[in-house]
Amino acid sequence: MTVNISFNANQTRAAFRFHHPKGNILTCEMLAALRAGLENISQNPHLKLVTIEGEGPEFSFGASIYEHVPHEIERALRELHGLVVDLLEMPALTAAIVRGRCLGGGFELAMACDLIFAAEDAVFGVPEIKLGVFPPVASVLLPARIGLSRAMPAIVTGEPAPARAWQDAGLLTRVVPADALDAEVERWFERHLVPKSAAALRHAAVAARSATLETVRTTLPAVERLYLEDLMQTHDAVEGVDAFLEKRPPHWNDR
Repeated sequence: MTVNISFNANQTRAAFRFHHPKGNILTCEMLAALRAGLENISQNPHLKLVTIEGEGPEFSFGASIYEHVPHEIERALRELHGLVVDLLEMPALTAAIVRGRCLGGGFELAMACDLIFAAEDAVFGVPEIKLGVFPPVASVLLPARIGLSRAMPAIVTGEPAPARAWQDAGLLTRVVPADALDAEVERWFERHLVPKSAAALRHAAVAARSATLETVRTTLPAVERLYLEDLMQTHDAVEGVDAFLEKRPPHWNDR
């Protein structure tokens, strides 16, 4: 597991690349490393853009299923929710650069960013319902970003959708061929952010996110309690994760 951070020559752009050999899964260790990296760069007054991307052909398969068992899930939720708040409080614009699959916690990480640039072959989804659970962050952020009528089918079916569908829903900033993705991000940065004051951009980002941040601060803790104190006490939540780890179909009893 690695998290690498690089900067352009004048320190106005920071690029995070994270890697895990199993589909860039977001373990607690990975989430903590991303949070520490954001904290380390947050005082740079010249920073205009922070980009986050997975190393290799996939953005992220999501959170580690092994950390969704009852004695681990509370820490996993705490780290992911903390990262979401860190991104919404970041004093610079943030952007996810997405290739391949962007699922579960990986999608939640991307939707916590201000901008999402995606390859045409990228696929986004929140499949947690198929494990007998639901995606807490997506349940708060996705309706805020694209409306409940578009968000609800994604959350309750768990079915992924291609980048163009999410762009049509208003979630993605740009969708381009995979081999043009890096150039498109750089072109957008050079055209729209480089000529502008970092102070103005910083305050504009804070202002534009204010309603979303307030929603996350007030609603996400209640959703987390629903997940931990109610859902995780059910047979089906435990059964779904066990079935996945044991590579067998789940046996639901609806309780």
